Amino acid sequence: MPRKSFNLFAIFAIAGLGAFYCGQAAAQESIRIGLVMPLTGVLGPVGKQAVAGARLYMAQHGDTVAGRKVELIVRDDASVPDNAKRIAQEMIVTDKVAVLGAGLTPSVLAMAPLVTESKTATVVMVSGTSIVTERSPYFVRTSWTHAQQASVLANWAAQNGAKRVTIISSDWAPGHEASGVFANTFTKAGGTIVETLKVPLANPDFAPFLQRARDGNPDTLFVFVPASQAAILAKQFVERGLDKSGIRLIGPGDIADDEDLPGMSDAMAGTVTAGFYSAYHPSQMNRDYVAAFKKANSGVRPNFISVSAYDGMHLIYNALGKTQGRTDGTALVEAMKGMAWESPRGPMSIDARTRDVVHDIYIRRVEKVDGALYSVEFATFEAVSDPTKLANN
Repeated sequence: MPRKSFNLFAIFAIAGLGAFYCGQAAAQESIRIGLVMPLTGVLGPVGKQAVAGARLYMAQHGDTVAGRKVELIVRDDASVPDNAKRIAQEMIVTDKVAVLGAGLTPSVLAMAPLVTESKTATVVMVSGTSIVTERSPYFVRTSWTHAQQASVLANWAAQNGAKRVTIISSDWAPGHEASGVFANTFTKAGGTIVETLKVPLANPDFAPFLQRARDGNPDTLFVFVPASQAAILAKQFVERGLDKSGIRLIGPGDIADDEDLPGMSDAMAGTVTAGFYSAYHPSQMNRDYVAAFKKANSGVRPNFISVSAYDGMHLIYNALGKTQGRTDGTALVEAMKGMAWESPRGPMSIDARTRDVVHDIYIRRVEKVDGALYSVEFATFEAVSDPTKLANN
């Protein structure tokens, strides 16, 4: 967004019309929720899962909260932060949205000044980078943090035979965070990081990085890539023969993404991941969620992104219930703090101090069940908070 445009917006707010945002409930017949998601571009599949999860929640729970109709407005930022910033401003100023749902980390960070200035409650439904909730007091997260999964997996690996680990990670903020937390936790547990290899985010070719990793002779390979690239990595892992090399493949749930697993090679069987959601999570609520999601989305299996947005809508609906339909951003965020509920992922809550998600992290193994690959949980770490925030406070 041009600098002049932003300055006009700031002046508009400072001039005394900031109260308009707090009192927009009285001026609107409906409550508008705006989702700023990547529906095209390199991470388009991520946004599509999020939007599908949000829409499913509304389909199941109706479009009325506290006696007021709810509208969902969805816009595509094409995975471009400047687009997200512009769209967020348009939604706040023109569309008069009461609540925002935010997607990728760079986009969330770009939106932070606008969200803070307008005091718009914003639910982070995709980003897993720890720092985002610190960038605005109006951010509340229902997704996850990379540090939660990476720290749990590092400790598990150290306790289960891993001595030498090579890291392959996408070269962007989430990848840096996940690999950094894993390396720090693993070395503190007595392990050795052989090498950390950074892969370009756009149009990646993992083959040369996998070959270099193999040459380092690690016993374990920790991989972090976006969910939409997991199938490519798995295919090249097998093509390079690493599945037969004795090197154990581990990573966050992204590398065994539920949307991609059905199309992956059986060589992925045995891959161990740490994640907060699996379509095979053994609860009736999750079985019902998977069935409903597939029915609404032409048989596509829901993944962890979808349930993050589904839970984001749950948080918004229940906060609006607590405020009796008032859309004042400060009141909504206060209503969200400390909220706890049962999700398709399992029990979860919002840390009242950090506004971050607290949930179980599961250690899972890819297995073939009834002819299809799933991440099957075999160990649970309960009520995991973001370890980076625990360390800093």
